[in-house]
Amino acid sequence: MISLIFLILGVCFLVFGANFLVDGASCIAKKFNIPNMVIGLTIVAFGTSAPELVVNTISAINGKTAITLGNVVGSNIINILLILGVTAIIYPLTVSKNTVKIEIPICLFSAIITYILALDNVINKMDSAILLICFIFFLGYNVFLTLTNAEESDLEVKNYSLIVAIFVTILGLVLLIYGGKFIVNSAVELARNFGISERVISVTIVALGTSLPELATSVVAALKRNTDIAIGNVVGSNIFNIFFILGVSGMIAPVPIPDGAVLDLITNIIGSLLLFVFVVWKKRLSVMEGGIFLLVYSGYIYTLFK
Repeated sequence: MISLIFLILGVCFLVFGANFLVDGASCIAKKFNIPNMVIGLTIVAFGTSAPELVVNTISAINGKTAITLGNVVGSNIINILLILGVTAIIYPLTVSKNTVKIEIPICLFSAIITYILALDNVINKMDSAILLICFIFFLGYNVFLTLTNAEESDLEVKNYSLIVAIFVTILGLVLLIYGGKFIVNSAVELARNFGISERVISVTIVALGTSLPELATSVVAALKRNTDIAIGNVVGSNIFNIFFILGVSGMIAPVPIPDGAVLDLITNIIGSLLLFVFVVWKKRLSVMEGGIFLLVYSGYIYTLFK
């Protein structure tokens, strides 16, 4: 019971910590006249994936490698099958040309390359270097895309005083660190208490907790009819998770592939492939596609716990 309370507390710390970090750091950057597009490409982009990054860094340092891989792959599965599934049912999602032609294929490629690199049962430093090189190219693509867009982003930045902005940023970092520790430690304890593997805990409960920012962003975007943001947020997060977060984790410590993780890796590919097929075929995700995503996710969860 105590472990579950700390897990929930850790998730709350991560969500609020990520928001505080983004708000505070964005405000500081704005006060130093850093353009919105740079803030969006760096602070905001990194901030939304901060929960996964913190949890993976802590688990890698502590040698909890089942959580390291499970959190990344589980988050990606949840992002596509669960979050896009729910979001598409709320409101049909249209897709921009750039997302169809470049970003979704990169998302599928990231899922495939993870499976290939895992064939020798470990993500080592060489594998991590490959992922980080891919991330550099992806970041360069985003910079190019932003620079070729003549319009300045209408990014909303909090208007804190400098002292308050610094305090909020530090508070965000503290909440992220302690939230990550609470999640890693409580997930391990829950796995022991209920006889469930750390891998299963990480691809379900931990992954869902660290994916809450993406869930909130996509659902709100769908409700506001900003449908391209809903898909772009998920696809960008998945690419970021694999190339950067898994790459950094593997640099900290080798990530062995736990027993049963092939199911997770293949489900990640299936989700990315379905997304690719749907958007190339129909250029949108409607209720039917959302239902298929949720059906596949239900089958995955059933297989995990049967």
